[in-house]
Amino acid sequence: MVENKEMVDVKTSRSWEESLEKESWVAPLADIHETADDYFLVANMPGSAKENIKIKLEEGSLVIMGRINYDEVKGRKYILKETESGNYYRKFKIAESIDESRIDASYENGQLIVKLPKHERVKPKTISIK
Repeated sequence: MVENKEMVDVKTSRSWEESLEKESWVAPLADIHETADDYFLVANMPGSAKENIKIKLEEGSLVIMGRINYDEVKGRKYILKETESGNYYRKFKIAESIDESRIDASYENGQLIVKLPKHERVKPKTISIK
C-alpha cells in the first residue's frame, strides 16, 4: 500500500537555480533504448508543459528538469494518490560515444524524448571483402 505524501509548495516565478534549492523535485521514470545510429531516452513527466521543461548538458551529464502546474495539482480532491507531486529533475551521465552537438529533444503526451546520436566512430560498420 502506498501512503499519501504531502505536497510541497512550488513557485513557478523562481529561477531554475533557485527552484532547485528550495522546491520539491522527483525523479521521472525513464527508459533508454538504442538503434544502430542513436540512443533514445524517454522520461515520463506528466503535468509539465513543453515550455516548462529544460534540458542542459553540463560536465559530461545530461540534466532534465520540468516544472508542474502546482496550483492545478493542489486544487484536486484526491480519492487515491499514489504518485508523488513535484517538479521533475534527473541527471544522466553521457558516454563519449554520444555526439553532443546533434542531441535533439521533443515532448509529447507527457513524455520527453531525447535523441542521443552516436558518433560515427562507434556505429557498426560492414567491411566488404575484396
